[in-house]
Amino acid sequence: MPTGIIESLDHEARGITRLDGKTIFVEGALPGEKVDYVCFRKKPTFEVARLERVIKASPSRVTPRCPHFGVCGGCSMQHLDPAAQVAAKQRVLEANLWHLGRVKAEQLYAPIYGAAWGYRLRARLSARNVPKKGGVLIGFHEKKSSYVADMRQCEILPPHVSKLLLPLRELVTALSICAAMPQIEVAVGETVTALVLRILEPLSGADEALLRAFADRHGVVFYLQPKGPATAYRFYPLDGPPLSYRLPDYDVEHFFSPTEFTQVNHAINRVLVRRALALLAPQSGERIADMFCGLGNFTLPIARSGAQVVGIEGSGELVRRAEENAAANGLHERVEYRVANLFAATPESLSALGAFDKMLIDPPREGAVELINAIGENGPQRIVYVSCSPATLARDAAILVARKGYRLRGAGVINMFPNTSHVESMALFERM
Repeated sequence: MPTGIIESLDHEARGITRLDGKTIFVEGALPGEKVDYVCFRKKPTFEVARLERVIKASPSRVTPRCPHFGVCGGCSMQHLDPAAQVAAKQRVLEANLWHLGRVKAEQLYAPIYGAAWGYRLRARLSARNVPKKGGVLIGFHEKKSSYVADMRQCEILPPHVSKLLLPLRELVTALSICAAMPQIEVAVGETVTALVLRILEPLSGADEALLRAFADRHGVVFYLQPKGPATAYRFYPLDGPPLSYRLPDYDVEHFFSPTEFTQVNHAINRVLVRRALALLAPQSGERIADMFCGLGNFTLPIARSGAQVVGIEGSGELVRRAEENAAANGLHERVEYRVANLFAATPESLSALGAFDKMLIDPPREGAVELINAIGENGPQRIVYVSCSPATLARDAAILVARKGYRLRGAGVINMFPNTSHVESMALFERM
């Protein structure tokens, strides 16, 4: 059985060691540790191994809080102290920027982080009847598996949602469509907890009565989703406040449907928006682009500063929601929304939008390479790039610095997903 010294963590929170010139990824091992490991996947240049024994433990190793850690695939870093998690993610960001993009930030921003537990206000839970495990299971998938984890609690969900896992098992077991309800989506707003049931068959009258009783007993709102996300509709109770989240610093409230994209961690999102606005420094009279704007998470705070904002988003449904939010917050005169596929951006399509003083970019994991390539000589003086993938940020940063005449003024991580290996970050680019 090989023994190794762990050098660092990779982007999946696996420990990295080396043996005979090969890189070994050891699941569950931490930097600085001496461990025994057993390889279960071998390739010509690397191997993947499981941790067999910790000979010398890292001082940052802690006891996982959740009894399902290691089986459930929802978390990968509960064995690492939360502060050390943030530091590890900062190193992942720096490594990606340099090794993939050959760029270094002039300044490293202090990381944004918050509560490590009970933060996840959005979640997609699978539901499956597994007789061998006693009936219906509801939870995240097991690690690297399509099986549903036998979850009885979840430490990253809000406590009141975690307490619903076992009652939901009983509810789904009692439904006539138990075998035709594969998913429950959770969305927690300021005053509402919504549960979206993905139903492949219609509910019976008895099913509807069970849902109403459950909603009354546990204070939740049920939505039903018969087909795609856009088909989700409020089932019970019909009356009551809608889902929303607030950004108090900017006197903004965003309303949303439970299947529309919003950040999972509202507390961190508030700090995220605050930093983005501080770096962007919008001024009255400026014209600013918010690319991949979604339902207006950044657009409305920018508009509140007095700037004119053009929000661009590929989803017509999200743009309609964004327009409603602009009107609800009294900002519709400072905001213009357009539907456009930014993954097909060209210099001509970008030029047709007019000149922008500044730009905020918040793309999905694929990044914004087409948009970045489309920026011409009259591009914005300042760009704030919010990223959920260090690798695509590094790729796009390389283009901005090497070919578009920008400096990478600063970058830092946002720990939006504590106890997972997911790395969010923010970077500031300015024209030289």
